[in-house]
Amino acid sequence: MLVMKPNCECCDVDLDSTLSDAVVCSFECTWCRDRVAHLQHRCPNCGGELVSRPSRSAELLELFPASLERLPAKHLCAR
Repeated sequence: MLVMKPNCECCDVDLDSTLSDAVVCSFECTWCRDRVAHLQHRCPNCGGELVSRPSRSAELLELFPASLERLPAKHLCAR
């Protein structure tokens, strides 16, 4: 199951799990849309393609909640 991480790994902005305001790679590294252009649509962790993270409905979030574990920024992204 996809881990719905709560923040961008670059700028630490909050990401809503009910909206598609995040992008992910196949390893579920998570970034906000504002960083994608700066990252040239490639994950700086693995080099994989960054694509829109699917949203999760409120009903399913109750059964399968988003992660609360915030990830520290790993990269010095353009801010």
